[in-house]
Amino acid sequence: MNKKRVLISAVVVTVMIGLVYLQVREWQKFDWSRFWSQTGNVRWLDIASAIALIYATYLPRALRWKIFLRPVCRTTARRLMAPTIIGFTGLALLGRPGELMRPYLIGRRTGLSMSTQMAVWTVERIFDTGAFAVLVGVSLVASPSLRDLPYFDRFRHAGFVLVALVVGMTVFAIAVQRNSRGIAAWVERVLGKAAPNAGRRLAHKLDAFGEGLNTIHDAASFAQVVALSLLIWVLIALAYRQITHAYPVPLEELSISHVILLMGFSIVGSTVQLPVVGGGAQLASIAALLHVFAIPHELAVSAGIMLWLVTFIAVTPVGLALAHREHMSLAKVTRESIQEEAAEMEASDAEPGQ
Repeated sequence: MNKKRVLISAVVVTVMIGLVYLQVREWQKFDWSRFWSQTGNVRWLDIASAIALIYATYLPRALRWKIFLRPVCRTTARRLMAPTIIGFTGLALLGRPGELMRPYLIGRRTGLSMSTQMAVWTVERIFDTGAFAVLVGVSLVASPSLRDLPYFDRFRHAGFVLVALVVGMTVFAIAVQRNSRGIAAWVERVLGKAAPNAGRRLAHKLDAFGEGLNTIHDAASFAQVVALSLLIWVLIALAYRQITHAYPVPLEELSISHVILLMGFSIVGSTVQLPVVGGGAQLASIAALLHVFAIPHELAVSAGIMLWLVTFIAVTPVGLALAHREHMSLAKVTRESIQEEAAEMEASDAEPGQ
């Protein structure tokens, strides 16, 4: 592990320790017997339906990636399903380093380079962010019940920032698509004076990103990707709703707009994740349930853990089974994906004229 990864890991662990400490201070009067009672009395049929909804998202994810690959590679969603599920299993069990597994496995299955698949992954993130921003925007505008929540004005401002971010990302993406080489060359010239290697690497990523954007080759493909992105996030929101409605009052009274807001906290928290135990998503969800929705501690903790188990961990049994069927080690694949990305970056550094 290089110094950069050690530093990042240390920062993540420090943040996690701080979050846990703050939560422990909140739980000094925590009633564990009530926690187990609340957890044991959930409606498990609703939890099962939430798991089914999460699994239902993997087909549109595979279909969306197939559309991205259409100009350079003809494949099927069926061929991409296993790498998709295994990739999310790697993310759940190995933390953020496992996020490289899905582009790596799809690239290996389709014969395409890691850099092109990372470009597709980046484009996918833009559409995911945009789809989630649409859901948040509609909830903030169309749901009067959100106005009664504490910090509503801050949520509305955050929604405006999210929409502005999506617009900015879209404008930037269009600019890169139209002139990726020119923008990459400009970035390399500007950064190259102070940090030549960093300039070359960023230029390489921008060039690859431009190639990835070219996967959306017509209006029909764009419309299909938008529709699939919205479908994915509607399914996730419905899964969150099923989980909260599996619990008694006051959780079962949360509307779909409340749940979408809760989902936003979980997504932000998920950027700070440790392998296997997670951390950020649970703590952010619990904090939102406690301080925004005024849910009792024991109920909030139970629901926060259940949300994480269903949305992050439920994929692992099928993912591990698929990995076993393909004689695949998740840890080994993660190492290979990191090494291949590093090798491609080193190759770009060595190219003349870069």
